[in-house]
Amino acid sequence: MSNKTTMISLRKVAVFGMFTLLQVWAPVLPATAQPLADTKIHAEAFFGNAGIFESILSPSGNLLAVATRKTGSRTGLFVFDLAGGRPVRRVAQMQDADVVSVRWMGEDRLLFSLVDYSEGSGRPNGAPGLFAADLGTGAVQMLIRRDRPRRFDTGGSLGIEYGLLNVPTVGQNRNPDELLVGRVMRIPRENPPTLFPFWFNVKTGSMRKPDFTVPVGTVSWLFDSAGEPHVAITAEAEKLTAFYRRPNEKGWQPLVSGTLLNMPFFPHVVDDAGNLYVTRKEGPEGQTVLVRYDFDSKAPEKAALVVTPGFDFEGNLILERGSGSAQGVRVNTDAESTVWFDETLKTIQATVDARFPSSINRISCRRCGTGQAVVLIQSYSDQDPGRLWLYRPTPSEGQQQWQALAMVRDGIDPRDMARTDFHRITARDGRSIPVWVTLPKGVAPGKPAPTVVLVHGGPWVRGHRWGWEPMGQFLASRGYLVIEPEYRGSTGYGEAHFKAGWKQWGLAMQDDVADALLWARKEGLANDRACIAGGSYGGYSTLMGLVRHPDLYRCGAAWVAVTDLELYVSGSIWIRDNISDVARKFSTPQMVGSTDTDAELISRNSPVLLASEIKAPLFLAFGEEDERVPLAHGKRLREALRKQSREPEWVTYPGEAHGWAMQETRLDFARRLEAFLAKHLMTTSAQ
Repeated sequence: MSNKTTMISLRKVAVFGMFTLLQVWAPVLPATAQPLADTKIHAEAFFGNAGIFESILSPSGNLLAVATRKTGSRTGLFVFDLAGGRPVRRVAQMQDADVVSVRWMGEDRLLFSLVDYSEGSGRPNGAPGLFAADLGTGAVQMLIRRDRPRRFDTGGSLGIEYGLLNVPTVGQNRNPDELLVGRVMRIPRENPPTLFPFWFNVKTGSMRKPDFTVPVGTVSWLFDSAGEPHVAITAEAEKLTAFYRRPNEKGWQPLVSGTLLNMPFFPHVVDDAGNLYVTRKEGPEGQTVLVRYDFDSKAPEKAALVVTPGFDFEGNLILERGSGSAQGVRVNTDAESTVWFDETLKTIQATVDARFPSSINRISCRRCGTGQAVVLIQSYSDQDPGRLWLYRPTPSEGQQQWQALAMVRDGIDPRDMARTDFHRITARDGRSIPVWVTLPKGVAPGKPAPTVVLVHGGPWVRGHRWGWEPMGQFLASRGYLVIEPEYRGSTGYGEAHFKAGWKQWGLAMQDDVADALLWARKEGLANDRACIAGGSYGGYSTLMGLVRHPDLYRCGAAWVAVTDLELYVSGSIWIRDNISDVARKFSTPQMVGSTDTDAELISRNSPVLLASEIKAPLFLAFGEEDERVPLAHGKRLREALRKQSREPEWVTYPGEAHGWAMQETRLDFARRLEAFLAKHLMTTSAQ
């Protein structure tokens, strides 16, 4: 990879045109669902379980592993022989768990884990564990347990305290039966917890220590493709330190130190030639760029390799493992883009994009540059959840050049879905606010529509990326304009935008949400009927929107919402939550506020203390096992509203935590939300 800077600008997305529905690969993957007779698409199409979860080509490209739920009520693992020599094989399908995190370990072995949220997100039945499937014998071996063994029952597997760290792909003198697992230990006991790596032989069950020292307090690692670690990141309270280990060396050298909220730069990836790539901030907005690290000057190079104007660098180098070179870079701006340095892959990408011009087309190629190249295509758009294709640039006799494999989600016709566009608006104080707008179906162009302002959770995350999103599409299918603002405090748009949200809960962050709606009305997109909705922080913003801007919203829907700001920032010995002591001591006081120094700020922006000012109809939903925002938040607000004789619509879900894992929960919630919004938005007179 040269030192030339790669500039990736906004991708203007096109309108999705007519698309021939793919036929799913029979007989294992059944045909797609027929169009529904009802003009309103059922909630199951949006919130039911997806059909395809993972799809990965084997190292040779002869096999395709697919994790799918198209063959039963649980996600199973299947292998397709792309060379056509063997029938489809069912590798694993359990009655009580779903297959997740599929990885190839060589050509004849698959690794996977299992999850079981059948009782809700708050009651996962067992740890994920780790399993290996031998494609030659058909045997499935448990490598890491999903639960603690009964007394005297060791079973020959590693305990749940272990986790997978790395699966080597290439390397001289590498044992193909070994992978890297990790365990957090204190050695000696007075030291901080340290994530120790071990080589684990999946065939013999033996373990050995690596031949290097482990920096005390290591919490994460960066490996090369041979499984050799080159970066160790340690944590002590709020302090972070990264150490680097050069190839063929055993010792570690300090690389960079900082805090949770202020690192000068951060290690991103290492390649097989020993190059280290880091991210750092650049420009007045402090947007993240990708830079090569210079070991001679012991600092990141001045010239950035990848710059994404208007966005933080979010993505990865695509490395050709074993060669030491980068084949390309994949990033997310408003939409995902891939820039290839490899000419063969550049040509393949152009061919694929020409065939599917209105989609994002992520390609994965094996045997590229040969006459037997195999390309897996994951194609998706704002209107299409995704579909899988196989492309052979030079097919052999009897092979198809383009082969439709499967739809990711059955029952969705892209022609029935809404368009999502990206905008930047100017807030009342001049700050630029990114806003996503999903135009409603069934509303004539140019006619203002009833609106749902959908506020993302976090808040310190990026809320949206261009692609199909179930809640936005569901609401648009019901005739609502959907506005999703990336209010200040959101990440992904530069450090200045992120820090502008510090200690602005209920204040400037809330103004950004209101300004997005006011902009949509000025543009003629939204009419005077609007509700505000969201989960977690988005639920908090919903409540504060009804307090701060009551004239803008007819109603509010808040789920797993922070309602008691003091409880959130300080915690309680009586109420269990999973916010760490480090977060409460170091990050939360800076970003939200402290009850010691910001008591007034906290109290005047806490919804539970402002219940008398919430006049609009309100729908509240909570998970009974939520440890991020405990149910106490909901109960306290409900009681405060009752004292004002304003009973909210209310539902709690047993077993669920900070999100809905069970399909029946998602469907019940969607139907309740649909009925609530229709009641208050689909009438011309104010409630």
